[in-house]
Amino acid sequence: MGAIALEQLLADVRTLAWDYLTGDALALFGRTRQLRDRVFALLEGHQPPRQSADLYVAAGYLCGLLAWMTSDLGNLRAADTHGRTAWLCAENAGHDGLRAWVCSTRSKVALWDGRLRDAVTHARRGALVSVGGTVGALLACQEADAWSVLGAADEAGAALARAERARENIGGEDDIGGLFSCPQARQENYVSAVRLRIGQPHDALRATETALALLATQPVRAYGTEAQIHIAQAGALIDCGEPDGVMSALMPVLAMPAERRMGPVTQRMRELAATMAHGPAGTSRATTTARRSITEWCADSAPRHLALSSGEGVG
Repeated sequence: MGAIALEQLLADVRTLAWDYLTGDALALFGRTRQLRDRVFALLEGHQPPRQSADLYVAAGYLCGLLAWMTSDLGNLRAADTHGRTAWLCAENAGHDGLRAWVCSTRSKVALWDGRLRDAVTHARRGALVSVGGTVGALLACQEADAWSVLGAADEAGAALARAERARENIGGEDDIGGLFSCPQARQENYVSAVRLRIGQPHDALRATETALALLATQPVRAYGTEAQIHIAQAGALIDCGEPDGVMSALMPVLAMPAERRMGPVTQRMRELAATMAHGPAGTSRATTTARRSITEWCADSAPRHLALSSGEGVG
């Protein structure tokens, strides 16, 4: 391969990483898999060592994208396989930036698979790699996320503090960007979810307000992140004793088309409904209406559509 062809290949990877924030997940999965297959076919040929390393970097990011996509589409087993392949590519390339982002991806998959200690381990492993960009902040946020689900408030708070320090000391740009980046709004999304789980709803509510204000200034708004911020906002309103504001907070989420209702967002909505049912306002009219709307919304999610279609085995 020539230098221009390699440059174009990495540009295609960047395009996929950015398009996934706003595009159709299943269509982008197909495009990503095709490009990954092309890269692996090239690796079966003969190139100078430097070109082979660059191809492994491209393959690693593509496998990382596939891991993220398949977990969002509900196939966590396939996502874990893609994550392991991405790690092997990072090792073959000797690329620390890719290593860090693969650890972030594997932490995400482990969290949604219920393997919370693994999620912490992957996040910490990635944090040991010294690289520039925003991955350090994201890894600390992911560690905090896993600790908060485990109910470890002190550990979660300490991880959030590390995320803030990482944000203050960011050096350089992210190599790929898009999904492989952590703008401040994404970080505040994690903060809101963690604060809510560890019993700090007022802090969580402030974090959602900050995140939504930051999103409004971004040229590209990731619909998954935006939806989770609104869900956290609704949960914070409940815990702050303001159930009447829940439906207003959830309206942007409830208006999402089915193909954008990814697994993590659907799971967050189910968790919210369960919290509402057992809360002090569980029998109020506002709460009952919101829970009914959430139940209907979750029944029409993207992973459910995929499981009922010929795309059932996506991986």
